[in-house]
Amino acid sequence: MTRRRLLAAAALSAPVLLTRRLASAAPEPNLSLGGAPTGFGLHLRAARAANQSADLVELCHYLGLGCVETRLPAMDAESVKAFRQKLEAIHMRLILDTPLPRDAADVERFDAAVKACKDAGAYSLHAAMTQRRYEEFDTFAAFKAKFEQCQKQIELAEPVLRKHRLALGIENHKGWRSAEQAAWLKRVGSEWVGVHLDFGNNISLCETPEQTLENLGPFAVACHIKDMAVESYEDGFLLSEVPLGEGVLDLGHWVQALRARNREIPFDLETITRDPLKIPVFKEKYWATFDDAYSPLPGHDLARVLELVRNNPPKSPLPKITGLSLAEQAKLEDGNNQKSIDYARAKLGL
Repeated sequence: MTRRRLLAAAALSAPVLLTRRLASAAPEPNLSLGGAPTGFGLHLRAARAANQSADLVELCHYLGLGCVETRLPAMDAESVKAFRQKLEAIHMRLILDTPLPRDAADVERFDAAVKACKDAGAYSLHAAMTQRRYEEFDTFAAFKAKFEQCQKQIELAEPVLRKHRLALGIENHKGWRSAEQAAWLKRVGSEWVGVHLDFGNNISLCETPEQTLENLGPFAVACHIKDMAVESYEDGFLLSEVPLGEGVLDLGHWVQALRARNREIPFDLETITRDPLKIPVFKEKYWATFDDAYSPLPGHDLARVLELVRNNPPKSPLPKITGLSLAEQAKLEDGNNQKSIDYARAKLGL
């Protein structure tokens, strides 16, 4: 085992070791594979609980990842400069989250934030503008109003992004079907507004992975790479992130297709360790936000996803964290992430 692998294993198995100096590991990052905060949240919580370093940048570096999705620690010029120098010293690319403008009065703040992100050396920005559609809304009118609000926010943000020449990736965060999001982005028509493409989220909206990739792949700025497992339950189906290679996605095809469009696209690992998500497609509330004219969900799409569920039982029990201690949860997350990193390197060329 190489020194890099030994350090990576240590970082996953014992948060206390993250207090070591960054310089203690020679940088050997793969710039294509990165880390998203939600994929490492349990590890960082366990580190904080043990009064140890809980720095996602540091953790990603120890794991040999070459990109990190995070927030700026501070917005003043000196802090931004220091943050950039820290990442450049370890050869790590940066994707940043920053709040979008809420209204016209908020554009000046957003402009300053985007400038700070640009000064920090950000590759792109990331925004998750929605919650889970089928849980957040009880009526189609409420969904439509929120969708229109999101569109207005992007109308305000686009001139600022264009001014600073920094692209925004809007995550497909279980809020819109891919055809809806793609049609919106076509209306925006800006090279500075695209998709932070999550590999698995749209299964929850009765889409096959192939549909999602076809519709949103051309707009991808960056990605959340993950694999998904599915299983039937009484009200619909369960959906879980699982280690790469253990789910239903053709990951090799996704990576090849996205890299053919953009060789430099980053793939942020987001193997979220949690209880399975319930997708209640047999409940009336699930269908409340769909409208045949404005926001359709065709019956044949439901049938395709139910067929996907039926034909792909999970290879092992779906991950669950309920009833586990924080340390046990972090250990499970660590194992899932290490399996995913190993698979990405061995099978996907990341």
